[in-house]
Amino acid sequence: MLHDILFIMSLLEGILIGLVQGITEFLPISALGHLVLARDLFSIETTNALAFTGMIHLATSLAIIVYFWSEIWTLLQVLLRKLGRLPVNEKDLSLLKALLLGAIPVTVVGILVEPFLRISNQSTALVAGVIFSGSVFLMYTEWRYFNRPVHEMITARSGFLLGLFQILALLPGFSRSGATVAGGMLLGMSRYEATRFSFLLALPVTLGVGVRKMLELITAGGSIDWTPIISGSVAAFFSSLLVIHLFLSFMRRYTLWPFIWYGVVLSALIGYVSFIS
Repeated sequence: MLHDILFIMSLLEGILIGLVQGITEFLPISALGHLVLARDLFSIETTNALAFTGMIHLATSLAIIVYFWSEIWTLLQVLLRKLGRLPVNEKDLSLLKALLLGAIPVTVVGILVEPFLRISNQSTALVAGVIFSGSVFLMYTEWRYFNRPVHEMITARSGFLLGLFQILALLPGFSRSGATVAGGMLLGMSRYEATRFSFLLALPVTLGVGVRKMLELITAGGSIDWTPIISGSVAAFFSSLLVIHLFLSFMRRYTLWPFIWYGVVLSALIGYVSFIS
């Protein structure tokens, strides 16, 4: 009986964390902030954190691949044709260059500052402050969006600049989606196109983190409880697919203001939980 209860608790904890990660990873709200809140409110202690992190990121990467498969397949063909010196569609080539250049800044900076990030991620108060700062940044973005013309051409230069915006996501509590969507809007993209590019740009990052964590797990060895990891990964995959679709539809018609105010409330709630704990 005790074994069954522990199994169910482990299963539910995995599903809860997977849902939190899958829902918040692609919205302009902090995934880390929600995970901190879930941990503190529900007293969740994630065992085998290395395996969990790796599998969750691989699950969200798979969701991007499944949803954008036609675009990704086209980009792979462009890459192969370009390597073979065959003619390619220039618009597709520009998008491929933008994605490749956009992945460079966060990868390089992430490797350099990772030791600091492992320490700072433990500060709940810092996470709350960064979430609030991210909401202010989105406020500024919406204000600027109405004061400059919109164009939807994505170039290699704009891709690299968006990669620089993505560096903000290395701050504990700063939404990666929020940073890149806002960056795209500031560079003149429409909300919808900035969101699509943000999702595609997430693939190298999430896939890279997932593979790296799994390689670290293989070299570390030790026993693993796969129940919460598998359940969490499945929950993350399906919730990610749903959120990608719904958020793209949302950004066709609405602004970022609901997420701005949500971030303000979330930062206040995390700060309060941190103060009383």
